[in-house]
Amino acid sequence: MTYAADLLYEEVAYLAHHFHWSLDELLDLEHPERLRFVAEAARLNGQ
Repeated sequence: MTYAADLLYEEVAYLAHHFHWSLDELLDLEHPERLRFVAEAARLNGQ
């Protein structure tokens, strides 16, 4: 597995946990958009 794939799994798992979106919905997001949602989930959690 490559570094990029590891990060993708991490982003998808984080978003699925916080927003309960499906894998297909998460993978349909462009990377910058997915990162924005990761940042927003972290902000909501006070991280």
